[in-house]
Amino acid sequence: MQFPKINLHIHSNYSDGINNIKQIVKKALKLGLDYIAITDHFTNSWKAGIIPTLNSIDKISEYLDEISNYQNYLIENNKKLVLYKGIEVDISSSERYIKKFIQIDQFDLVLIEYLQTPESIAFTKNIIRYWKNSITNRDDFPILGLAHFDPFYFLHGNLEILIEFLKNYNLYFEFNSSYPQCYSSRNTQFFEKLREHKIPVAIGSDSHNLLSLNDIEEPLEMIRYYELESNYKILISILKNSL
Repeated sequence: MQFPKINLHIHSNYSDGINNIKQIVKKALKLGLDYIAITDHFTNSWKAGIIPTLNSIDKISEYLDEISNYQNYLIENNKKLVLYKGIEVDISSSERYIKKFIQIDQFDLVLIEYLQTPESIAFTKNIIRYWKNSITNRDDFPILGLAHFDPFYFLHGNLEILIEFLKNYNLYFEFNSSYPQCYSSRNTQFFEKLREHKIPVAIGSDSHNLLSLNDIEEPLEMIRYYELESNYKILISILKNSL
């Protein structure tokens, strides 16, 4: 089966990517991609002192406005490419910082970064509940996914906690070509659980330059390897219904 070409993890020069959003959109069109998300970094953890981030209300507003302009351009010119306003949230950040700066209904897609312990699941649940309570229209709530998440952290004793979290809070698992260890065969048990519970899976390349924008074939091969095509179809349906 021919699947749409999807890359839901791309960084621009609003954080640590090399290219601007115009260049990314232009290249994505040339490559024939169907769905992409710009997902620049948001953090006040140790990473904030190393890379540029979306670190102020003004910068986030400028970022979202620019993506919106290109969304309108694509629609007005009948392009097949669908562009999502995304953000990659480092949950090592402080709770206060996340709640202060992220207005959740402004985003189409949110990636959760550094989910590694049961405590981080509890923290993320708290943030998601806060976000849901902060909006009046639940239809404005974005798609949620895990950024380059390694299930191995949860395989020994906490797998059921993880699966319950993904299922109840509607998060997808990302097959990320920059982190192939995350879909290593050591995590087969996790992928069996994804298939059993019909948890969506997506593709992202964690692209920081145009050269890696189309690095999506290996993740798709691994989705097929683990027999997760139905889970991928669920993600595709979610994307189509979000339009």
